[in-house]
Amino acid sequence: MAHTTQEKSTAAAKYRNGVPISEICSEFGVCKRTIYRWISDSSSKGSAGFSLKDHKALQRKNDKQEKIISILKSVNCTVHAPLKEKLAELEKLYEQYDVHTLCEALDVSRGTFYNHIFRGKKDNSWYMKRREEYRVIIQEVFDEHNQIPGPEKVAAVLAQRGYKVSARFVADLMAEMGLHSIRSTAKRDYKKLHKPFKKENILNQQFHTDQPNQVWTSDITYFRVGKHHFYICVILDLFSRKVIAHKISRKNSTQLVSSAFKQAIADREVKAGLIFHSDRGTQYTSHSFCKLLASYSVIQSFSASGRPYDNAVTESFFSTLKQEELYRKDYPSEKKFKQAVDTYMIFYNTKRIHKTLKNLTPCQAEEKFYASQKDT
Repeated sequence: MAHTTQEKSTAAAKYRNGVPISEICSEFGVCKRTIYRWISDSSSKGSAGFSLKDHKALQRKNDKQEKIISILKSVNCTVHAPLKEKLAELEKLYEQYDVHTLCEALDVSRGTFYNHIFRGKKDNSWYMKRREEYRVIIQEVFDEHNQIPGPEKVAAVLAQRGYKVSARFVADLMAEMGLHSIRSTAKRDYKKLHKPFKKENILNQQFHTDQPNQVWTSDITYFRVGKHHFYICVILDLFSRKVIAHKISRKNSTQLVSSAFKQAIADREVKAGLIFHSDRGTQYTSHSFCKLLASYSVIQSFSASGRPYDNAVTESFFSTLKQEELYRKDYPSEKKFKQAVDTYMIFYNTKRIHKTLKNLTPCQAEEKFYASQKDT
């Protein structure tokens, strides 16, 4: 439908008077580009001192007003609500809008808002939960794109999927997670990867050690719950047969074994020279996992190809887990399955006695060892 000169002038005047452009577009049935063209035409025809600079200023003002309206629609309080409520609502939108606009929308000073955001982050459960959620999402995007994109491209992909986060926020999380675009390290990594990598069986079926944290063994098994397969990665201390770490995932990935190793490292006092034994699966031989172990001066040992007996202790543990727990029950949900596995691990470590340990539990075996060290 054609619009008269008067209608175009009226639309331009409304814009100059601060009416949101979305309302003008709806009223006249045209897109934003058309409205801006009418405004420009009106200005060029001598509209009372309305310069291009004025036009841009009004456009910025209008954009800001639209953001404020969007913020006010998103929050569950009014500008007259108690300060604590307003801060809590604004915090939820922190990564989606600039702080100036957020604070203006609910009449909160920027200093007060910044103090709220950055005070006691570690105790801010919402903040930590949000960061953990984005860690998973960022890792998925990074892996989907073959570890190529940097923070800006990851942020762009997230935006396409409806996640409004800044490149800076993504960069901070990627730095914490140790994720770097392979473009910056490709040549160096290529040289490292093409050095001869000897997968030696250092353990060589020597399944008895003198003390904890001399040898850790690890493996992955899977179990079907409903329509999904879940992969369970465990790490055992060969001295006590104790499960020192376990992780469950729907993906059999390097991230799964890396997470388990990081959990074990966090809970154990490890010295250089620890032997980590596993099979030759790609998860354990990947460059990133080998690099992780090397950073702790951990020595890798691998079972020979087609020789499950080289990792017999861990294989035996999985057999026990399935016979004593997994095969005996039906799990109605992923949550129930994971809870059951967690509960069994505690039982295995604290209550299940082992003939190999002279009828002690793994925890008792370690406690006995450390008690003997105090007496000497």
